[in-house]
Amino acid sequence: MNNTKKYDVVIVGSGLGGLVSAIILAKEGKKVCVLEKNQQFGGNLQTFSRDKRIFDTGVHYIGALDKGQNLYKYFSYIGIMDSLKLSRMDKNAYDVISFGDDPTEYPHAQGYKNFTKQLLKYFPEEKEAIEEYCRKIQEICDAFPLYNLNYGEGHPAEVLSINAQRYFIELTKNEKLRAVLAGSNFLYAGIPEKTPLYVHALSVNSYIQSAWRCLNGGSQITKQLIKQLKKYGGEVYKRKEVINFSSEENRIISANTKDGETYFGDIFISNIEPKTTLDMVGSDKFRKSYYSRIKGLEVLPAALSVYIVFEPNSVEYMNYNNYHFRDSKRVWNANEYTPESWPEAFMLSMNVSEENQQWAESMTGITYLHFSEFEKWKETQNTVANPSERGADYEAFKQEKANVFMREIEKRYPHIKGKVKSVHVSTPLSYRDYIGGFNGNLYGYIKDSENPLKTFISPKTKLDNLFLTGQSINMHGVLGVTIGAVQTCTEIVGKQYLVDKINNEISALEKQKENEMV
Repeated sequence: MNNTKKYDVVIVGSGLGGLVSAIILAKEGKKVCVLEKNQQFGGNLQTFSRDKRIFDTGVHYIGALDKGQNLYKYFSYIGIMDSLKLSRMDKNAYDVISFGDDPTEYPHAQGYKNFTKQLLKYFPEEKEAIEEYCRKIQEICDAFPLYNLNYGEGHPAEVLSINAQRYFIELTKNEKLRAVLAGSNFLYAGIPEKTPLYVHALSVNSYIQSAWRCLNGGSQITKQLIKQLKKYGGEVYKRKEVINFSSEENRIISANTKDGETYFGDIFISNIEPKTTLDMVGSDKFRKSYYSRIKGLEVLPAALSVYIVFEPNSVEYMNYNNYHFRDSKRVWNANEYTPESWPEAFMLSMNVSEENQQWAESMTGITYLHFSEFEKWKETQNTVANPSERGADYEAFKQEKANVFMREIEKRYPHIKGKVKSVHVSTPLSYRDYIGGFNGNLYGYIKDSENPLKTFISPKTKLDNLFLTGQSINMHGVLGVTIGAVQTCTEIVGKQYLVDKINNEISALEKQKENEMV
């Protein structure tokens, strides 16, 4: 390959936001290049294998993929929907919320009527509150135009200012119902005094619509995205770590890689951590107030994950996720643990390799763990592309944490004792090195209901041809990042034009399918 190349669009980072942006712009006839520093494409879509079992890095389930739902439409437009191999989760309980101080398991069901029906079995006196909750979640989601493939003027400011925890307190006096409704807040790492209700709504609504697991992991999404990108003439390269950008006046002119190559472009999109992006461009290229605001944003909590491989045909497969809290009164405070109380909450999710699966092959457990506990090793880096050792003390500390976590998991599911073949571990450092999140955070920056504009990041920067995408720009999650990529591209090709094109193409595809069935 030549050491310089020229493109219409250069995208740094091959996470979902970068790849979706790449396809949208390649479909517009632009010459697009995507640069990825790691060995594997996909960011949070990455999978890995341990003991011949496939594990997801970040995508444990996906919502809104039933025909006509919003992610189904977006995935249809970018050409990957029909190629995905999916398994629908339990319609009556895709998520189960449980507590150490209560033996009852509470379901979150698919379909708003069914969601209400299933919870009324446990809260028969709370019909009004549950129905009001369902109405409010849908109302908030409707306030975001691109969520429903519209190009309206945007959400009213008051939607951004509703605090999630306060909303639940005002919704009902039943403390257990509050805990159950907020029980999947690990999906967005809820912060009691800050997390807005819209973050909760946009996170859970798609799963209530329909909830799915990817057969053999989410990396199939990456494979299909790259296939589509290449179909439209796009290029994608791994082990290409961009170390800085060159600029002239108010424009980026090139992205420069660690191996000495230069990628020139008319437009640049960064799908990497915004704080890192600013430093790669240079602080002098941005207003001081903007640079200071972005650099000062707080990130959401980090996590430790265990990847459990079971002995064959020993543990029954569970077609739902389990969000478990030691104390039902600390649903919003599980991240504020002490050394003695850790872990206070965790999520368990089994991996699926075939439809109608009977036996579980593996399970992932995720819990909060502060990055500060790994301060000693923060200068180390270790990936497949750039391997290095963090040291024996790191491995010992990691194993100690994993052992504590596994004891809590076995308290929750005593039946797995003696049936575990192996356990593998990732720490906040793993998430940082492979996914690129600042301090290994799970979902980007903390959004603040008290000051929503402070935590807002526009996809368009002050530089004429530099744009941002990814989970820190709009929302995290597969749906949130996909919509964020569309939002980034509307800044380049025009909102009304792109939304109309997506809607028209989806309508044409549906008519084509109907004709083929006749």
